[in-house]
Order: sequence, then C-alpha cells, then structure tokens
Amino acid sequence: MSEIIEMGTISSRGQICIPNEIRENMGLKDGSKILFVLSNDSLLIKKVNTQTFTEITKPLKEAAKKSGLKESEVNSIIHKMRKEKR
Repeated sequence: MSEIIEMGTISSRGQICIPNEIRENMGLKDGSKILFVLSNDSLLIKKVNTQTFTEITKPLKEAAKKSGLKESEVNSIIHKMRKEKR
C-alpha cells in the first residue's frame, strides 16, 4: 500500500471525517469499526476486522482435530500443565 497523507477536521461534537481516498483505500464503509490508540502525542487509527467466533476458532479446531485431541480431555490437560508450572 502506498502512503497517503490527508488532513481531516474535528467537528464541534468531536467527530472526525476520514478523507474519502483513505476510506476507499481501506474499505471503510458505514458501520465499519476502527480502533483508536493514543501514545504520547500520536494517535493511531486502525481498521478492525470483524470476524465471527467460528471464523476465529476454525484454525484451532482444525489443529486439535489433526492432533487427535478431544474436547473432553482439555480440562485435564490444563490442570496438568498448571501443576507442572508450579
């Protein structure tokens, strides 16, 4: 992605208008979620990709299936690992 530099304005209600070229480039639409991160005097605005729980956990379930791990075994494995850690 090439660098885009645009200037925006904050309204009296604290609203920020993201310039059109940036919205289009990032695929931001009405209702899109963004994350604000303030660090010293810098503000980072990051697009949040919304994924369903099923989409997020799918790779984990596939890995568990390949390993032969059963859901009923998870609690005992967790307890065993916690004991070993102490």
